[in-house]
Amino acid sequence: MSESESPVAPPGMSMELHAGNRERLVAALTAHLSASGRPLRGLVLLKGGEEQTLYCTDRVPLFRQESYFAYLFGVREPGFYGAVDIASGQSMLFAPRLTLDNAVWNGEKDLSFFKDRYKVDYVFYVDELAQVLLSQFSEHGEPLLLLLYGKNTDSGNYSKPASFEGIEKFDTDLSKLHPILTECRVIKSDMELAFIQYANDVSSKAHIEVMRQIKPGMKESQLESIFIHHASMHEGCRHCSYTCICATGHNSSTLHYGHAGAPNDQTLNDGDMALMDMGAEYNFYGSDITCSYPINGKFKRNQTIVYNAVLRAHNDVISHMQPGVKWIDMHKLAEQRILESLKKDNIIHGDIGDMMNQRLGAVFMPHGLGHLLGIDTHDPGGYPEGLERPKEPRLRSLRTIRELKEGMVITVEPGCYFIGALLRHAKDDPISSKFFNWEKIEMYKSFGGVRIESNAYATAQGCKNLTNCPRETWEIEAVMAGAPWPSRDDCSSATTTEDGLPKA
Repeated sequence: MSESESPVAPPGMSMELHAGNRERLVAALTAHLSASGRPLRGLVLLKGGEEQTLYCTDRVPLFRQESYFAYLFGVREPGFYGAVDIASGQSMLFAPRLTLDNAVWNGEKDLSFFKDRYKVDYVFYVDELAQVLLSQFSEHGEPLLLLLYGKNTDSGNYSKPASFEGIEKFDTDLSKLHPILTECRVIKSDMELAFIQYANDVSSKAHIEVMRQIKPGMKESQLESIFIHHASMHEGCRHCSYTCICATGHNSSTLHYGHAGAPNDQTLNDGDMALMDMGAEYNFYGSDITCSYPINGKFKRNQTIVYNAVLRAHNDVISHMQPGVKWIDMHKLAEQRILESLKKDNIIHGDIGDMMNQRLGAVFMPHGLGHLLGIDTHDPGGYPEGLERPKEPRLRSLRTIRELKEGMVITVEPGCYFIGALLRHAKDDPISSKFFNWEKIEMYKSFGGVRIESNAYATAQGCKNLTNCPRETWEIEAVMAGAPWPSRDDCSSATTTEDGLPKA
């Protein structure tokens, strides 16, 4: 490992980050209540995640905290409640009371441990929750609890509001907290950005490690193992943000390959492309990066055509990103650039405007351009209240159509795939079919696909690409042949031709 590729020191896991998140929530709630003429009173109450066994067994998967609770409190253990007083901003945690057996098997931790670890104002036991909250309200007026309840627009699932014995003694509100807390999560603080940047730095280096070790004859699962080992062993990231996608050959046309039914188990074939979609997580905050390249380290002509079509879309979107830009326009820009490139190489033909009106881009890129990123890989807030999914065909898959705001972190992940089911459907459509050079399409039927994904932070001036992986074809070939890859500080933007080659 060269000096420029040595591990970077992770940001300290300071609870100031979560205290800052609580402060932003209190400020947002105060502004909302003041604007509506309502009294500034009440407690925000969230319930943390519970540890679950697998089916009827006593096997317990590694626990990960519920995301909203992690955002406000940073608590790693299950079974907690947390509260924030809107009037004073004071915070409280309620820890489960441990039995003797719990202490023996899981370690002994008292309330002072949790107060010191999580930097909250007060810590009590869960069985004291009703009593403590009632005493809190005796000083601040009627007992109103703001509970978390709302729809996640990515999954369609609803957050589950906190419940406890004695809750009937309180007035509860299920409508205010979720949209306001979600919007707080959309805009990242400097400390949150530091964690996301670190996760990107770790993941970028782990991707490069996979890129250097890949060779024909390996299994896709070995590539997953290399990534996870590097991120954990060298960089301190125990978790991945999502199930690793290590797709090669035709598998790369399956968008969420790598799940239990397709467990990264194919043998790598010389001459095929690899699509590696993997991201590490650090202190809850994640990354989501995709690299595509030939298994043998040398791009063939057809691979270069498809890869550079996606790279052009990726780069053009990033160059256009700035506050006020509508994400749906960025998605359509990516589609247009891919269609233009495919037309240039006679894979499709006809008028690009007509193709866009026919939504032909979705045949090659059936997923959305990107999604918000943070504590969740698909961070919430893509469709706030009043914003509806588009009705146009194949645009409903977009995870957001918001205007970019300064402070957002969003993935840019255009792709071009040759998916049999979509191509057959297009061939059967008399309008769509005329745009395709079906002889050329036949040559790509087992190609799979290419995706290039970076994580971008919207700034006042435009955006910052947080990801640091080789992207140009010549960079990838050089790194796969053993050339060093510069650290972010050493990076200088390469000037290239449209074909991805360095200019003289």
